[in-house]
Amino acid sequence: MLPKDPFMLLSYINTQLRDNYPSLEELASSMGESMQEIQEKLEKAGYVYAQELNKFINK
Repeated sequence: MLPKDPFMLLSYINTQLRDNYPSLEELASSMGESMQEIQEKLEKAGYVYAQELNKFINK
């Protein structure tokens, strides 16, 4: 289960991307989560996924 707080979610997702997954798509798939929902939650907090960096960054 992913953290509900957007900043805890940001930290968790970026750490997982850095340490374990080459893409957001693979992370979401392996966790049984929707990539779109993760992106929407973090976008509301002001972050977007930078595919070339494989992490969420401030808009």
